[in-house]
Amino acid sequence: ILDFAEENNTDYIVMEYVRGMDLAKYIRMKGGNLAPEETFRILRPVMEALARDYRVIPIFSDNVQKTGSRFGEPAEFYEKAFQITGIEPICTIADAEPIGPKKLLDALVIAPCTGNTLAKLAHSIADGPVTMAVKSHLRNGRPVIIAVSTNDALGAAAENIGKLLARKNYYFVPFQQDDAENKPTSMVADFSKIPETLI
Repeated sequence: ILDFAEENNTDYIVMEYVRGMDLAKYIRMKGGNLAPEETFRILRPVMEALARDYRVIPIFSDNVQKTGSRFGEPAEFYEKAFQITGIEPICTIADAEPIGPKKLLDALVIAPCTGNTLAKLAHSIADGPVTMAVKSHLRNGRPVIIAVSTNDALGAAAENIGKLLARKNYYFVPFQQDDAENKPTSMVADFSKIPETLI
């Protein structure tokens, strides 16, 4: 993001024009998954742009803190988030709870938001740092932005997405099927649109 402005109650952002395909098409072209290094290469500029213009406080779910995956190891995610934001990630329910009372955030972004997290949000379950942060943040009537990434968005998670779409203060980053032929119920947000969704 090079600049942003507001005129006549309309927000504008100025971004570099880059020729090529959108992220969803690129992910489909790569078979529906990106290697951890490539995922971080794509998301890092988004995180850096946000951290340049906003105070970004990383919040890690219990799973991200404890479970390695094909996307990387917990310590690697923690260190990268700290490098980009300069802020230690929130990793406990107790550390997430003051977000609302202290009005620490103007907006809260969940990226990626898994089917598990969608279900907890739809049913008001606050049993981890991310869901407690949302509960605490919503008490101020401020926006929660969700970047969906789940294999069952058009299956079991569809009901939860619908519940959240109908609730006040929940907003979704544009999302679509990531591989309709091989994973017909899977959907993923266009993570490059997180800054635009915030504005």
